[in-house]
Amino acid sequence: MNVHVATKQETDADAGGCHPLFRDAPSTVEFNKLRKRLLRDTRQAISDFAMVREGERWLIALSGGKDSYGLLALLLDLKWRGLLPVELLACNLDQGQPNFPKHVLPDYLNGLGVEHRIEYQDTYSVVTDKIGEGATYCSLCSRLRRGHLYRIAREEGCAALVLGHHREDILETFFMNLFHAGRLAAMPAKLLNDEGDVMVLRPLSYCAEADLARFADAMRFPIIPCDLCGSQDGLQRNAMKAMLEDIERRMPGRKDTMIRALTNVRPSHLLDRKLFDFAALGVAG
Repeated sequence: MNVHVATKQETDADAGGCHPLFRDAPSTVEFNKLRKRLLRDTRQAISDFAMVREGERWLIALSGGKDSYGLLALLLDLKWRGLLPVELLACNLDQGQPNFPKHVLPDYLNGLGVEHRIEYQDTYSVVTDKIGEGATYCSLCSRLRRGHLYRIAREEGCAALVLGHHREDILETFFMNLFHAGRLAAMPAKLLNDEGDVMVLRPLSYCAEADLARFADAMRFPIIPCDLCGSQDGLQRNAMKAMLEDIERRMPGRKDTMIRALTNVRPSHLLDRKLFDFAALGVAG
């Protein structure tokens, strides 16, 4: 375990007029619009789902992918602006994958003065031992990773585990459940874990994946690819992603409409008898 405590920037001048993470960010109009849009979408999700309790400590899961880097950057930006009154701790779980560049994240976070913890747990060997060749690793890998992150959150006194899932992740999950599980469910923006002691938050729920990809490119994040599940073809999620991209290409704006639909549920117009009392429905008089 490696824990680093950041040195807080005392003045705006010391921070270069922004959080150190943004010192070398592009100054173009296009980038500023992108940054503002992502900040707006993140703030909206945080507000809509009442994520903030002032003074709490949040554990930010940092995988080294574009989404988690974007999550960390946007939350640090909001905090620097005085719009996020919580403490932030970045955490990378090194899962023992072969050729994982162990130096990348510590070097990057140390260089920015970002408080962080690096935790080593060889879940890679567990997953590859239990899952047969050709099968998908994502489900077991995710469960093992989540269990360790809950433990770390408790050890660090964090009330929330914050994940970088975005708009497309939520929509893909919805359609996977619809097509393969026979239920209407997606990823919640806010969820209490089974033990009832750690909140799971997804502040990027309204953020478009394409925006996060452009943001990551512009910020030149040192991306670390996933060589476990990322190397497997034919995952159900990839099929959902391709379907959504095709729909968006044919009918621009549908992804935003679908996300809004998930916030506008009409139980009486569905078929779930547990959500609506159809037996009690009758003509008055």
